[in-house]
Amino acid sequence: MAGPLQTAGLRGGLSLRLRLLALCAFAWLGVMGAVLLGLWFGVRHLDAPEAWTALIRSGFVSGFASLGAMAWLWVTLDARLARPLVSVSVAMRARAHGNVPGPLALPDAVFLGDVIPAADDLIAVLGKTRLALSDAVRLETGRLSDGNARLEALLADVPVGVLMCSGDHLLAFYNAQSVELMGAGISAPGLDRRLFDYLREGPIRHAYARLVATGDRDAASSLLCTTLDGGRVLSARMRLHGAGPDKGPDKGQDKGPDKEQDKGPGYVLTLTDVTREMVVHARREAFLAEVFDRIRRPVATLSTLLQARTVPVSGPEQQVAEGPTARLDRVMAEEVALLVQTLADLSGRREAEGKEGLHLQMARASDLGDGLRARMEADGLSVTVMTQDLYLRCNGFEVIALLSGLAEDMAHSDLSRAFEVVMEEDGAGAMIRLVWKGAPLAMADLTQWLAKPLEPGFADVTRQSVLAVHGTELWPESVGEGRHALCLPILHARRAVSRPGEISPAVVYDFDLLSKDRGAAVQDRPLADLTYVVFDTETTGLLPAKGDEIVQIAAVRIVNGRRIEGEVFDTLVNPGRPIPAASTAVHGITDAMVQDAPGVDMVLRRFHKFAEGAVLVAHNAPFDMAFLRRAEAGIGLRFDHPILDTVLLSAMLYGQHEVHSLDALTQRLGIAIPEEARHTAIGDTIATADAFLKLVPMLRGRGLTTFGAVLSEARRHGRLIKDMNTISS
Repeated sequence: MAGPLQTAGLRGGLSLRLRLLALCAFAWLGVMGAVLLGLWFGVRHLDAPEAWTALIRSGFVSGFASLGAMAWLWVTLDARLARPLVSVSVAMRARAHGNVPGPLALPDAVFLGDVIPAADDLIAVLGKTRLALSDAVRLETGRLSDGNARLEALLADVPVGVLMCSGDHLLAFYNAQSVELMGAGISAPGLDRRLFDYLREGPIRHAYARLVATGDRDAASSLLCTTLDGGRVLSARMRLHGAGPDKGPDKGQDKGPDKEQDKGPGYVLTLTDVTREMVVHARREAFLAEVFDRIRRPVATLSTLLQARTVPVSGPEQQVAEGPTARLDRVMAEEVALLVQTLADLSGRREAEGKEGLHLQMARASDLGDGLRARMEADGLSVTVMTQDLYLRCNGFEVIALLSGLAEDMAHSDLSRAFEVVMEEDGAGAMIRLVWKGAPLAMADLTQWLAKPLEPGFADVTRQSVLAVHGTELWPESVGEGRHALCLPILHARRAVSRPGEISPAVVYDFDLLSKDRGAAVQDRPLADLTYVVFDTETTGLLPAKGDEIVQIAAVRIVNGRRIEGEVFDTLVNPGRPIPAASTAVHGITDAMVQDAPGVDMVLRRFHKFAEGAVLVAHNAPFDMAFLRRAEAGIGLRFDHPILDTVLLSAMLYGQHEVHSLDALTQRLGIAIPEEARHTAIGDTIATADAFLKLVPMLRGRGLTTFGAVLSEARRHGRLIKDMNTISS
C-alpha cells in the first residue's frame, strides 16, 4: 500500500514523457550493445581482415537504423500515448478537484482504447455521488441557510456599523453601514484587512487591552475613535467574543521584535456617527433657548407695565371697595407673576439638566486627545497631547470640533500653528487647555469665533451653543513664559479604574478568519490560507518601455478560497497620451472615455493600497507587472508582492505543449467569458479569478500545497514565461 510519502515521491519524479524518452534511450543502448557484441564475436572468428571493414560499416548502419527506429517509436508513443495520458490525468484531476463539468473530450486519445470510456464512467459516478451528497447537505442545511439569510438581511439594515475582528485586529465581518462610516479613505474595508487601515488604533488598542485585562467575557467598553484621515469622529462600543488560541508550554516564545504577541480573543465593534445625533440635539437646545428668550422679554415687559398700573390692595375692607378695573388689574398681576415664576422654574430646570449632562456620555481623555490630534493634523497643525487617565462626561464630537475649529481660527490669524492639549483633573471635573506660544488671544476675537457654526453647513449649531449644552464657559489666560491657553472646564469627570464598566447594504463575513494562523512566512503558508488580488490591465499598447500606459485596471479579492463579490477595484485611467485606434479596437476604450479619469499615479497608489498584504495573481503577469513597476518611482511605492501567474500554473498542470491563453484555459476549465466582457479589465479579471480558484485544488491534488512549493515548480517552467517574484522559495 502506497503511503503519502510514496505518493509524493512518485509525483516529484520525472514526467511520463521523459520516462518514455529514457526508456527508448535505454532500449537503443541495449540494441547497440547487442550489435557491438555480435560484431565482436564475428571479428574474433574471422581470419579475413578485409571482412572487418564490412562488419564495422554494418554496425554503424545498424546503430543509426536502430536510433531512427527508437526515435520514431518515442515520437509515436509521445504523440499517441504520453501526451494523451497527460491530458487524461489533468482532465480527471480538473473534474476531481476543480469541479469542471462534462465528460472527457480528447480526440487525440484514440490509441488509449477503453481508458477514455472508463474514465468517463468514473467521472459520471463521481458526479452522481457529488450530486447526491450536495442534495443531502442542502436538505440538512436548508433551515440554517434560511436563518443565515434572515440574519444577513437584519444586520444589513441595522442603523449602526457592525464589525467583527480577530484578536490581531483583522476584519472577519462588516456591514454596509460600517463601509459608509469608515470608507472615506483610499480604499473601502475588506475581509482579512487590518482595522487600523481605517480607524486610528490608539483608542481601540486601549479599549481592547482593558477588556482583556478584566478576564470577563461579558464586559463591554464604550470609546471614541476617529477615522484615519481625521475626518469623522465615531462613537463605538466594544465587546469581546470567543477565546484566544490555547497556549502550550512553548508558545509565545522566540518571537521577533516585529511579530505580534499571541493572538487574543476577537471582538465586536459597533460604530455610530455622532455628528447627526449632535446636530439634532444642538438644534433642539437652540430651539428651547430661543423659546425661553422670546417669552422672557414680553413677560418681563408685561409684568413691569402691570406693576406700574396696579394699585396695591392691603385689607379686606379695601377689596370690597375696589372697582372692576382694579379687580382685573389684580387678577392679571397674579397671572403674570405666576407666568414669571413658571418661566423661572422651567429655565432653572433646563439649565440644571444641561449641567448634569443627561444626554452626555463618559469619554476617555486619551480618546478625546487622539481624535483632537487627528482633526488638527488633518488641518496641517502641529499638536502634542498630554492627558491624565480620566473619563470626562461630554459630547466627544462637540468638544473635538470646538477646539480644533478654534485652533484653525488661531492659525489663520497667525497666532500659532503649534499647540499642546492638556487634560487634567480639576476638582470634581476636569480642565482642558489648548496651549500655544505667541501673542495672546483677544476676547473680542474669541467672542466672534464662538458665534461661528460648529461644522460647515450647520448654521443653527454654534460653538457657543456647545458651551451652553455642556453648562460651561471658555476663556483665554496666560500660563507664563510667553505661553497662553484656552481653558475649557468639564463639570463632571472621574479617574479611570482597572475594570471598565458598562457605560449607560449587505454584510460580508467569513468567521473562519477569526481563528486563522498567519504567523508563518508566505512561502510556508498553505495556498488556501493566503489572500489574493487578481488583476488585469488594458493599455495604450504593448511596449511600456516605449511610453505605453495603462488605460484601465481592475482587480478582485480572493479571501479564504472564495471571491468576495463586493470587494472590487475597477477604474479607467487617463494615460496622459492619445490611445491608438488599434488599441481601441481591442478594448473599446477611447480618449473621450478617459478624459476625466484620474491619472496613472493616483490610480496605482489606490491599487497598491487595495492589494496590500495580498498575493498578486495575473494571466501573463510579466506584461502587467511591467506597467506597475515602471510607475514605482513616480508613486514612491514598490509592487514587491508575491506573484502567481496563471500561465505558469496552467503549464504546470497541463504541460508546456498545450496552449495557455486565457481563452484556452477558461475553455478547458468550463468557464464562460461573455463576449461583451472579453478584453475588458474587469471581465478578464473575473475570468482569471474563477480559473485560479479551479487551479488551486488541482495543484493540491498534485501535492503542491504551499506557496513555496508552487513557486519552486513554476520556476522549472521559466523557458515558457518569466517568473516575476522577487522573493526566494
